[in-house]
Amino acid sequence: MSASLAAILGGAAGAVALVGIIIILIGFCLRNRSVSRTSETGSSDPSVQVGRHGGVELSIRETRRFQMEELSLATKNFSDTNLIGVGKFGEVYMGFLHDGMLVAIKKRSGLPSQEFINEVNYLSAIQHRNIVTLLGYCQENNLQFLVYEYIHSGSVSSHLYGTGQHVREKLEFKNRLSIALGAAKGLAYLHSLSPRLVHKDFKTANVLVDENFIAKVADAGIRNFLGKDMAGPSSQVITDEIFLSPEVREFRRFSEKSDVYSFGVFLMELLSGREAAKLTSSDSNQNIFEWVQNIQDDGNISSIIDERLGKSFTAEAMEKLMQLIIRCVEASSERRPAMSYVVMELEGILEKEKSLTTIMGEGTSTVIPGSQLFRAIK
Repeated sequence: MSASLAAILGGAAGAVALVGIIIILIGFCLRNRSVSRTSETGSSDPSVQVGRHGGVELSIRETRRFQMEELSLATKNFSDTNLIGVGKFGEVYMGFLHDGMLVAIKKRSGLPSQEFINEVNYLSAIQHRNIVTLLGYCQENNLQFLVYEYIHSGSVSSHLYGTGQHVREKLEFKNRLSIALGAAKGLAYLHSLSPRLVHKDFKTANVLVDENFIAKVADAGIRNFLGKDMAGPSSQVITDEIFLSPEVREFRRFSEKSDVYSFGVFLMELLSGREAAKLTSSDSNQNIFEWVQNIQDDGNISSIIDERLGKSFTAEAMEKLMQLIIRCVEASSERRPAMSYVVMELEGILEKEKSLTTIMGEGTSTVIPGSQLFRAIK
């Protein structure tokens, strides 16, 4: 073989090898990009797919079915010492599974049904870092159970108001913004699903925080199990009603925009550190938007800001947050923004607040008078 022919063959072989390496590298990059897209969902499971219109398509699969004996052992036969609350679905117990996993188990009376299983399969397919994960279910002895991951640090409401085993906490302004952003991302994810999911029961008590104070939205889709039974325990009715938008109160017409309204009320509670039902007039027909308008007209914004915040925020951030609240609780659903917009706004507010307080130093933030603040908002 001549030297020239050997050189040609050698060059061709090298070119083929180079093309092969390039193909491998492209495939590796695409794979990493695919995994990174699903990183915030808390899963790289290929069954969670992004739809061509931006919606997330869930591949519904059969979820874990627990045995009643296992749940009974986990809760010490549903002992009162393991009872941690009562919600719309029923009693909630803390339990340790045989593998050591800590779970929250919701229990109610109910006849076995395929509809219940179908709903569980759909909800348990939702995997996101800002959504409490539904692990499985049980239907035995005319009882129904939902098994969720247990979130250690409790609800935002327990930290704000000092309920249950928690005492009232200060919660710096940036912490509250971070919690709001996490909850907003959870709701926005639910609204992006195909088929879409409206929470229908979003409130401060249904936003939990883990040990790192990452917000997780709880009870997503819980009303789907209740049918026409909309009422929870009587002590919660007034508190819950304040989160319902005008169209839900009057027509029971739930939508993504009714969730946005509820989120606006949640923001108001985060800002004030008080339950919205106690902030507003005793007239239960007065919605948050009307109440905020009255505050705006009186120029008395300082009266609703949680005194525990002190000077831990900037006037600019407070102004933008108030603008966002007003937009979320608009009486007209058409005027409310989408949750994706709310996420974008909160990201901007939090990022700017972090940069300003880092430059200025903690405790140097300023608050402008309520009248000036609302003149800026108008």
